Amino acid sequence: MSKTDTGTGRDRDELGAAGSRLSTAPQEEAVSLPGLGVIGWARWFWRQLTSMRVALLLLLLLSLGAIPGSLIPQTGADATKVEDFRAAHRTLAPVYDKLGLFHVYSSVWFSAIYILLFVSLIGCIIPRTWQFVGQLRGRPPGAPRRLDRLPAYTTWTTTEDPERVRAAALELLKKRRFRAHAAGDAVAAEKGYLREVGNLVFHIALIVLLIAFASGQLFKSDGTKLMVEGDGFSNALPMYDDFKSGSLFEPDDLVPFSFDLEDFKGTYELTGPNRGTPRTFQAKIRYSEGAYGKQTTTTVKVNEPLKIDDSKVYLVSHGYAPVITVRDGKGKVVYRDAVPLLPLDGNVTSQGVVKVMDGYRDAKGKKEQLGIKAFFLPTYGGAGMEIASAFPALLNPVLNLEPYHGDLGVDSGLPQSVYQLDKTHMKDYKDAKGAQLRVNLKPGESMKLPNGAGTVTFEKDVKEWAGFEIVQEPGGGWALGGALAAILGLAGSLFIQRRRVWVRAVRGDDGVTVVEMAGLGRSESAKVPEELGELAGHLYDRAPGAPEPDDEHSAPTPDRHVVPAEGAEK
Repeated sequence: MSKTDTGTGRDRDELGAAGSRLSTAPQEEAVSLPGLGVIGWARWFWRQLTSMRVALLLLLLLSLGAIPGSLIPQTGADATKVEDFRAAHRTLAPVYDKLGLFHVYSSVWFSAIYILLFVSLIGCIIPRTWQFVGQLRGRPPGAPRRLDRLPAYTTWTTTEDPERVRAAALELLKKRRFRAHAAGDAVAAEKGYLREVGNLVFHIALIVLLIAFASGQLFKSDGTKLMVEGDGFSNALPMYDDFKSGSLFEPDDLVPFSFDLEDFKGTYELTGPNRGTPRTFQAKIRYSEGAYGKQTTTTVKVNEPLKIDDSKVYLVSHGYAPVITVRDGKGKVVYRDAVPLLPLDGNVTSQGVVKVMDGYRDAKGKKEQLGIKAFFLPTYGGAGMEIASAFPALLNPVLNLEPYHGDLGVDSGLPQSVYQLDKTHMKDYKDAKGAQLRVNLKPGESMKLPNGAGTVTFEKDVKEWAGFEIVQEPGGGWALGGALAAILGLAGSLFIQRRRVWVRAVRGDDGVTVVEMAGLGRSESAKVPEELGELAGHLYDRAPGAPEPDDEHSAPTPDRHVVPAEGAEK
């Protein structure tokens, strides 16, 4: 039994069909200028575009093109940051505008790379798929004339008939899930087609990812809504606090649903080194799908959104909303509502503004507007800790109020934040010492405005609010499926090796059957010789080697190193 390994290019060329490529990857051709004419240039451009080299280059350009979209503020994500960037960089901003760097993913150059990559992948996949289908429909090529020129090779002699050896080899190879058939005086077999399937699945998955990414960017919507306990929300544009969408999005594309925030619950570590660390944040909501859907109660947690068709409702923030009552000089209630205040730190120290725009009259009956700056500490730490809360939960709540009166400026037609107070046309209230009036209130306490101008009461009921982000991405499921398919396809193409095996059995001049086995893989690998040795060992059990004659009468041995195949008996 002998084994010879050779790997020169000349030997491979002599293998003919048996040494044909074990892959459907397109061959790179030497670049040559096309002949004159539109058709010649079109063919040349198509060959370059669908080449593997250009596809990899486009993929690299797409990755590099996405970097500015991560580093530079984007109009679609945060228009305010873009305006701040323009104000801070007067010289650089116009250059970015011309290059489309404030809207990278919808720019002309990024879209061109995206579309060219899409076309390149399709141009690679279609011919490659047809080639692979043709290989599946065909049979493994017959054995080459010189099996000993293949990288993995072994041979021995046996007294079994050649027909029986070939039949045993065919049965053995089929049992090992090879596609095998008899071809003349040999058996040809091939295995590892899943490698090419993995390659095709990987490329098709990339196309699916590109389509999902494009649809997600063009038809997506993303909005936020702050809701106090007891508030309701309907999925319509006027209900959002902030909203942005893709260029092809239409308001009718919003999934019809509504929900009410019934209760929000947050718990924190009370003791130990992690004191104040959040333990649970959850919002109990009651929602219904469609205009007349049945109402259902559920709980939305961080990273556990409510899913309704293509929409997902995420819980993203929370805070407190003290209930404040304002009475005018005659004791008439002119304002009563839960005022959401924005957190400033991890202990939920919060601030905001109470704006009384209508109905208020001072002690003399003059119409005015009130603006009250509010500063809230869920856990007041006592003297010396008036500026920050000591704990995020409502253990000792204190509300600090700073009132103003005059014109809020809301009737000027200019937009203003509900969380900020424009004091341009406002006057402050003075205390008995002539300083700005500021009062700390506990739940149930009231602050009297000077000169009988009214009172402001911090009610005992302190509500909580929750911030929701409603995201609608039509291509999310396809993107996930494409990513998983790409991983599986890539794993298959990396870890599965396509290889061919031939078994030749012919009767020699001395009447003894000569058995030759050889293997060929797509690339040089130790797996092919190991697998060939194992197969040879099983076939040797069925067709054992012929007994060797006495040394004095033995014929000259071939000029090669003689070793038994793995698993074969000596």
